[in-house]
Amino acid sequence: MARHDACRGGVDLQRRPHGYGPVAPGNFALPTPNPYRPDFTNPDGALDWQRQLDFGFELIDAQSTGSLAACIVEPILSSGGVIDPPAGYFAALKRKCEERGMLLIVDEAQTGLCRTGSWYAFERDGIVPDILTLSKTLGAGLPLAAVITTAEIEQAAHDRGYLFFTTHVSDPLVAAVGVTVLDVLQRDGLDTRAAQAGSALRAGLLELQERHECVGDVRGRGLMQGIELVTDRATKQGADRLGSAVTARCFELGLHMNVVQLPGMGGIFRIAPPLTASDEEIRTGLDILDTAIAECVSAAV
Repeated sequence: MARHDACRGGVDLQRRPHGYGPVAPGNFALPTPNPYRPDFTNPDGALDWQRQLDFGFELIDAQSTGSLAACIVEPILSSGGVIDPPAGYFAALKRKCEERGMLLIVDEAQTGLCRTGSWYAFERDGIVPDILTLSKTLGAGLPLAAVITTAEIEQAAHDRGYLFFTTHVSDPLVAAVGVTVLDVLQRDGLDTRAAQAGSALRAGLLELQERHECVGDVRGRGLMQGIELVTDRATKQGADRLGSAVTARCFELGLHMNVVQLPGMGGIFRIAPPLTASDEEIRTGLDILDTAIAECVSAAV
């Protein structure tokens, strides 16, 4: 990275190195700020994310040679369980990075471009990342990604002779699509639409939580929401088998639910309707999910 050569300190809140070899030396992981399953708590039992963040960096500092390069994060951990860190977390994280001369790299491949009800999810905490990565929505179905940074960082990379390219870098077709996507998002006010539709989606999911004891948690922002099915609300024991059954039944009823079928995460649903989804379509999806949960719970009794 721009100023650091001795050690690369990529801090990743999501990746789980299971099923393959160890991560590259010099990579460290911060504990996940999960409000539903807090490891550091306040007297009321709520997540004490500041103390957790302090502890995480104490561990990193103890292992670092003092040349940490960057911290890499998602504003909402997607396949990590749709974990939405509390407000203020990323502002504090940014300060931690600045104290150590680290860059903050924010991956908004899924959360960016209006998905969470604002153009970028990092805006909630009033920060500006040093590097921002985008993809998915940007290409509207075509393979397109972008890396956005400051003129100073770009110049430093150029001065050091850094070069990165791929076979299809700056292809005019997908570039034109990306520009059109940005135009349509702005023209149709899809940030506002995602916020409105997201409120309706969340209200519907909270209704499901009231009706179904197995819905332990509802979380997320805008049109990136998640629910977690549990076998017991008190113990918060995950419900992998039920999650698989609900996923299959939803599909039979006409609703594709994107659930990560990993051990311990089979009952966590990522719900990300199109930004253009109508209120009626969202209501239909909620009704199907309601029916599927009811049928699967009944069959399991």
